[in-house]
Amino acid sequence: MKDDSIRHPEAAAAFLADREQARWHDSAIWWVRQKRDAQASQLPEWEALRELARTIKAHTLSRLDDYLRQFEEKAAANGVTVHWAADAEEHNRIVHGILAARQVKKLVKSKSMLTEECGLNPYLEQRGIEVIDTDLGERIVQLRHEPPSHIVMPAIHLKKEQISELFHQELGTEAGNNDPTYLTHAARANLREHFLTADAGLTGVNFGIAETGGVVVCTNEGNADLGTSLPPIHIASMGLEKLIPKLEHLGVFTRLLARSAIGSPVTTYTSHFHQARPGGEMHIVIVDNGRSEILGSDDFFQSLRCIRCGACMNTCPVYRRSSGFSYSYIIPGPIGSTLGPSRDIRKHASMAFACSTCGSCSNVCPVKINLHEQLVLHRKRAWDAGAVPTGKKMGLMAMRFLTRHPALFDLSGKVMRKVVPILPEGLTRQSAWSRAGRDLPEMPEQSFKEMYRRREEKN
Repeated sequence: MKDDSIRHPEAAAAFLADREQARWHDSAIWWVRQKRDAQASQLPEWEALRELARTIKAHTLSRLDDYLRQFEEKAAANGVTVHWAADAEEHNRIVHGILAARQVKKLVKSKSMLTEECGLNPYLEQRGIEVIDTDLGERIVQLRHEPPSHIVMPAIHLKKEQISELFHQELGTEAGNNDPTYLTHAARANLREHFLTADAGLTGVNFGIAETGGVVVCTNEGNADLGTSLPPIHIASMGLEKLIPKLEHLGVFTRLLARSAIGSPVTTYTSHFHQARPGGEMHIVIVDNGRSEILGSDDFFQSLRCIRCGACMNTCPVYRRSSGFSYSYIIPGPIGSTLGPSRDIRKHASMAFACSTCGSCSNVCPVKINLHEQLVLHRKRAWDAGAVPTGKKMGLMAMRFLTRHPALFDLSGKVMRKVVPILPEGLTRQSAWSRAGRDLPEMPEQSFKEMYRRREEKN
């Protein structure tokens, strides 16, 4: 699990210390964003799909209690056992109870940010159950004993050379062989043994269908299918916000999801689960863990529309240059920067400031969440909670004073334009801006207000 004592500025500075790695991370993430744009441009109805997805999600959240009851009834009619978990502890206890009652010793698990949020892996491992993450990226970070740095591409922060070294140590691959195909085949062979010897499988849930009581899991590797068809027990962990009303609505989201996430027209596998395999059993654990509180917030309930595509991360200039490990909440980037502070503003206050307020995250969000506006509101909450560091607080108070006194604001601008150019270079290099490898911009001769006033006078 993430260390909630992380403060974004310090963690980002540590990541940026390796300039080559930081540049590579930025370009790799931006490449995915460009693929997303290319896919979106091929659909004339793209914006209509986004609006329809927003509407469906908004409607579902407005009647979530009704749809949850309908989902439970339909799932139970299909022979599925439905469990309700109020928080992470109860979710973990339920999952462990199911596994322990059946003497499960090995669990294969496909990607699930909810189980990361709940800390399921260490919980089960401490109780004698071996957990194998079967998504390739998740398996890589599991072997490195670190959390995912991205919700869709968990190991995007790593280069193939680092993965080659890891696999040599953990899987016995050839030293120095960093061919991606070779490494993928090695991981596949290793995972197949775990699939064949596992006692149970666990998946996340991309969408729950209230009308049918079924769950939909989207993957590109087929690991969820193997993990649910080979072992006799399937557990699906689902956040209560993952519901949509009808099966006919699913196509709207699947057309948006893969294009927004990785720039592909569709995920390779879109698997529907309505009941257990013959002779097996299926359980769905529906988890709240703070979601009801967010749903009751006029300012932040829209964040529950999220379909976990990661598009906001791929476009965010702050995330791309600081990596997912700079965020204190398990979900990084813009969406994590509203979900984390919504859960605990004091622990995750720095995430609200890890934002340039450029609005690009809101512009690419497939369900049109007003992410950048939510982060500004969280900054106010951080201030009110006394969670803003003293230096930042003093700077904000000084800026507030200046903006309330226009004449003094104008005077300070004039002084800065005269003084900064003549400061010794060694002094300017000590600023936080310059320490990050950036040059101070040249000071203009006039302020915008002065230029605008002279332009008006000429006209």
